[in-house]
Amino acid sequence: MAIKNFEELKKMASSAEKRTVAVACAHDAHTLEAVLKAHEEGLLDYILIGKEDEIVEKSKLHGTSVSRENIVNCESDELCAAEAVKLVNEGKANFIQKGLMQTATLLKAVVNKETGLNQGRSISHVALIDIPKYHKIMGVTDGGMIMYPNLEQKKDIVLNAIEMFHGLGYEEPKIAALCAVETVNPKMPETLDAQALKEMAASGEIAGCCIEGPISMDLAVSREAAAVKKYDSPVAGDADILLVPSIYTGNIMVKALIEFAGTLMAGCVIGAKCPIALNSRSASFEEKYYSLLACSMMVEKK
Repeated sequence: MAIKNFEELKKMASSAEKRTVAVACAHDAHTLEAVLKAHEEGLLDYILIGKEDEIVEKSKLHGTSVSRENIVNCESDELCAAEAVKLVNEGKANFIQKGLMQTATLLKAVVNKETGLNQGRSISHVALIDIPKYHKIMGVTDGGMIMYPNLEQKKDIVLNAIEMFHGLGYEEPKIAALCAVETVNPKMPETLDAQALKEMAASGEIAGCCIEGPISMDLAVSREAAAVKKYDSPVAGDADILLVPSIYTGNIMVKALIEFAGTLMAGCVIGAKCPIALNSRSASFEEKYYSLLACSMMVEKK
C-alpha cells in the first residue's frame, strides 16, 4: 500500500526486513542520533565508519553505548567513503548514509569506475517531502545533483524516482514534468523535454508510471486550478513526483517549503547499486532519520 506521510513510512519500515546501513564519517551528532534511534526502534542495523573515539564519545551524548565491534576506524573522509562503498560491494551493508563529510568526497568513491557502485545510469537526488497541506508525500527531483539535465539525463532522473516510489508502495507514480506553462513552446526547451518524456511513458519506453508535461506547478498540485483552466489529466492535482527543469528550481522549492510551510524532508541519492541517504551536513535529526527509513524501504523493495 502506498504511504501517505512519514508516519506511515515509519510503520512500513517497522514491518520490513531489517537492513544494515554503512555510515560514512559517523563522528557527527545528528547523524548518530538518527542512526541510533532507528536501531533502538528495531528498524535497522549499522556499521559506523570514522574516528572511533569521537564516535564512542558522541554516542554517549544520546545515552547509548556503541560497541566498538560496530565501528571501522578511519581518520580521513576519503577512507570513510571508500570503506562504505567496499562494505556495500561485499554485501556487508545494504545502503550508505553520509555523515560529517563533503558530498563530493562520498560521490567520488561511489562513481569510481573500478571500485564504485556504478550501474550505467545517471545518479540523481530525490527530496521526499511531507507537506502538511498536501494529501500525500511527494518527491522533488533533481534539486541536488545534476545542474542542467538534458533529455537523456531527465529520463534517468525519472527512472530513479520511479524506483524510489515503487519501494514506497506506489505501483504507478504520477509524474509532473514541471514548466512555467502547460503548453509546448520551442523557445522554452524544458517544455519540449516534458513533451518527449510524456511520449516515452505513453509508448512504454518509460514504464511503471504516468507522466504529464509540460505542466505548471499549480496544475500539478491543485485540482481546483486544473478545473478552472480545464486541464484534464490524471496527474493534475494529484502529482506524486515533481520533475524540475534544473537543480536550482528544485533546491529553492524544497528549501522554501521547509522554511515556510513546515515541510519534513528525506534526501536520497538513487541510480547507484544501492540507495544513499544524503543530507546537508547542517540537516536536522528528523531529515536524517527519515532519509534512513526511505533508503531502507528501497532496499526492501529490491
